[in-house]
Amino acid sequence: MKNSKGKVYLVGGGPGDCNLMTMRSQKLLSQAEVLIYDALIDIPQLELIPATCRKIEVGKRGGKPSAQQQEINRLLVEHCQLGKQVVRLKSGDPFIFGRSSSEIQALITAGCEFEVVPGISSALAAPLLAGIPLTDPVMSRCFAVMSAHEPDALEWQALVRIETLVILMAGRNLNEIIWQLQKHGRSPETAIAIIRDCGRPEQQIWIGTLSDIVQQTTGESLSPCVMVIGEVVRLREFLIQPESTNMSHTPVTANHSQPLAGKTILVTRAASQSGQFSDRLQQLGARAIEMPALVIGAPSSWEPLDSAIGQLSSFHWLILTSHNAVDWFFQRLQAKGKDARSLFGIKIAVVGKKTAESLRSHSLQPDFIPPNFVADSLVENFPDNLQNCKILFPRVESGGREVLVKEFTAKGAQVIEAPAYQSCCPETIDPIALDALQNQAVDIITFASSKTVHNFCHLIETTPEFSLSEDWLESICIASIGPETSKSCQNLLGKLDLEATEYTLDGLTEAIVQWATKHQNL
Repeated sequence: MKNSKGKVYLVGGGPGDCNLMTMRSQKLLSQAEVLIYDALIDIPQLELIPATCRKIEVGKRGGKPSAQQQEINRLLVEHCQLGKQVVRLKSGDPFIFGRSSSEIQALITAGCEFEVVPGISSALAAPLLAGIPLTDPVMSRCFAVMSAHEPDALEWQALVRIETLVILMAGRNLNEIIWQLQKHGRSPETAIAIIRDCGRPEQQIWIGTLSDIVQQTTGESLSPCVMVIGEVVRLREFLIQPESTNMSHTPVTANHSQPLAGKTILVTRAASQSGQFSDRLQQLGARAIEMPALVIGAPSSWEPLDSAIGQLSSFHWLILTSHNAVDWFFQRLQAKGKDARSLFGIKIAVVGKKTAESLRSHSLQPDFIPPNFVADSLVENFPDNLQNCKILFPRVESGGREVLVKEFTAKGAQVIEAPAYQSCCPETIDPIALDALQNQAVDIITFASSKTVHNFCHLIETTPEFSLSEDWLESICIASIGPETSKSCQNLLGKLDLEATEYTLDGLTEAIVQWATKHQNL
């Protein structure tokens, strides 16, 4: 995507789920220098862009102030002429109610290079995700798509003769739409479906007829929604999973047992470590927002570790208590011209499954993994006599595991501690996470170490944009990976809602699922 001159990409973001975007769209987002996006764009889609990308929201949300189209055109031209690679991200498809014509005309007039990238329109995605086919050999040989932003401008007399109607931007004009359809001859018993937030975890569906749908949705906010009107709506009961009988449920194409559907979960791990955990939560139906509370980097000095590496043959055991320790130790081993063969004759103890997996990626098997996956159980269950045992312990520079070192030493071992990496607190909160917290859109905050709890609290306290009430945590579930992290949650946040039984990310995920299942009807 990198170019010597600027270029604008008008990209269709689809209905909101990153998995429903084209590969081309995802690639362009990951390389964007400037992002100009509509208000309906989802947080997971924004997370695809680089941290250095400038984000400019231009509104276009019904009923709320938004940027004028001329201003949007000006921004596109301005940043393109500055030599930037600009992504104009639109919901759905750029050429379906996307106002792309005006933007393209402005780009052509200014001599700016551009490309239009298609996306899946909600007009097609919403019915499909709700289990409603738009065509059928008997019930619907054609369908029409329209915007009801200005219902008086539509030719209702002609539209009522079309078997299936798909209406966008209709949430605020439901009463008018129902009146017009019946006035021009549609039966009050005509089936109608209203699909709100299609393709998102919070998707909700109402099924009814023209005679009762207004009563069903009284008091509900229907934007953004897609309406499907016609007898094909009745096919849905034959196409959805048997357990999906209520009006609010997950899409027909999704796993109906998704236990975290509708939950927004804040992941506080380091950016380099959070991806797999976030992906797992999303597979279970959650919206995962990453708020890195750790930055992992090299220690301030390599001298202690280099010295230990220079005399590896003198050690009996190597202890690695995290996959960070594994990764940084082997990076330094390689930097000193050595590899795993240098560890011949040295036994290796690791803490936790993930640490063991990291070690295996270097073609080595651990000799010992303590039960409960906690470092403090190493000494109690250590398989060798510790008297005169020499142990190398690469660790985080800021320290920790003092009890472990003290107990090993008390039993006669000689422990050589060497900083292998450093974990620091980020300078700022990720803006997407900040927005979610400010708008009370977070259901669960996860902590995988005591350090992340400390850093999270520091970021909250030192961010001037935060203006939260004193009880802002009351409705949020605080989830901890293990006992030490739980203590920090209690001490610093004043609460703890769940702790993993198995002190791993898989264990934390399982605990979150159990909590969500227990509280789903509360």
